[in-house]
Amino acid sequence: MGGISETCSVCGTGFEVQFRYQMEEKDGGFSFFCSQKCLEKSQLGGQDGAALATCDACAKRFPPDLVSQVLYVAGRRHYACSLGCRTQLVREAKGVRLGDIAAAAAAPAEGATATGDEAPLAGGGSRSAVEAGEPAPPAARASAQGEATGRAAPVASAARPAELKGQGAVAVPLSPAGGAKRPAQPPQRPAGVPRCLAVFNHKGGTGKTTTAVSVAAGLAARDKRVLLVDTDAQGNVSVSLGAGAERSLYHVLVMGLRVADATKTVRPNLDLLPSNETLAAAELYLAGRQNRDRVLSDRLSAAAAEYDYVVLDCSPSLSLMNQNALVFADSVLVPVACDYLSLVGVRQVIKTVKNVNALLHHPVQIWGVLPTFYDGRAKIAREAVSTMKQHFGERCLAPIRQAIKVKEAPAQGQTIFEYASGTPAADDYLAVVDRIIESRERGTAGPEAGAAREGTAWSVDRGDAATERPGAAAAGA
Repeated sequence: MGGISETCSVCGTGFEVQFRYQMEEKDGGFSFFCSQKCLEKSQLGGQDGAALATCDACAKRFPPDLVSQVLYVAGRRHYACSLGCRTQLVREAKGVRLGDIAAAAAAPAEGATATGDEAPLAGGGSRSAVEAGEPAPPAARASAQGEATGRAAPVASAARPAELKGQGAVAVPLSPAGGAKRPAQPPQRPAGVPRCLAVFNHKGGTGKTTTAVSVAAGLAARDKRVLLVDTDAQGNVSVSLGAGAERSLYHVLVMGLRVADATKTVRPNLDLLPSNETLAAAELYLAGRQNRDRVLSDRLSAAAAEYDYVVLDCSPSLSLMNQNALVFADSVLVPVACDYLSLVGVRQVIKTVKNVNALLHHPVQIWGVLPTFYDGRAKIAREAVSTMKQHFGERCLAPIRQAIKVKEAPAQGQTIFEYASGTPAADDYLAVVDRIIESRERGTAGPEAGAAREGTAWSVDRGDAATERPGAAAAGA
């Protein structure tokens, strides 16, 4: 099932990690638990009876008897001896520091002009909220509170938000810089410049995986650092590249593994973040998360900054995982088989992209529509390409010519460039790669992309027209 074989940190039993609770980041490393019983023993310090834990808010030693006294913040276990301490830990996880709040509340009474942007330090002096990246230790928080209010503050009283509420501390506005750390976001790019490219179509059998693998491999062959992410539970990307991996996108999304620990270098300049059937279980995890459409972006943004391009292979569905992929991406490449039913899929993609822009407030756009399985001898293929050019203008790319070599390459675990270099299909994919690089290096949408963008907006507003039957106009329909 794609789990990780590990040894239980409590009882030493070997087992396969299958659930989120079985893996916990602790003290700069990971602890593993084969069962709920071992997890409970770990929470009690590995002892039975009167085992004591230390409250992370007030440093008090206490026996954790209630479920509410153990909480997980940012993937780490914390202890809270009381509801007040638990509330404090939750608020601190959101970026609120008691020292900052107490100092800001006491400053007007002392005639100070501070606005809350400066946080007093326990040893004197101050630091700006921008410099305050992590919550201070409990002792430092209590000391800072005591200095700000002009009296000695016992450690236990630092865990009482109700007392601060009486001082008006809750109403103090906090600057964004003093809030919780935000995940690194890829730099903003002009419209029409792809960097994080989602290969997506609601219709199956249009060559999405082949296109994603070929584009990623082509970019890597052009000396670009590429991360290929498989967001399809079928895991066909790994098969196509002849690569196997124990860790996958599931472990990154659900278990919180670092992206670098789950990726595998499959070709020079090409890293793969694979998927398998366990990714289907990630849908349940995402459904219960706040901001569930942005979990993938939160997990991958920092690692993606190390690559020139990120290519995402999406499944043929409107799933929560695909919504995450589209929110993470800045551009969409739509492979369209040269038949009428695939054109219907394009219409659905247009609506989905429009909803992501309007409802999820993420500026993703259709960068290109790529006709695949093109056979110039077939009338339907010629009419399909003509229809796409009519409705998408220059955003309709040159078609990928049909070739049996394209279907044979995955069986050998090779890309089309390795298996059949110099064939028409390989040359067609290289043309797509060169156009992606050209768009990026040009750094601007330009007149050509501007015309394409106008065509895309027209297609979104007139979605029914975008799926007009090929050849209908010529036939006078």
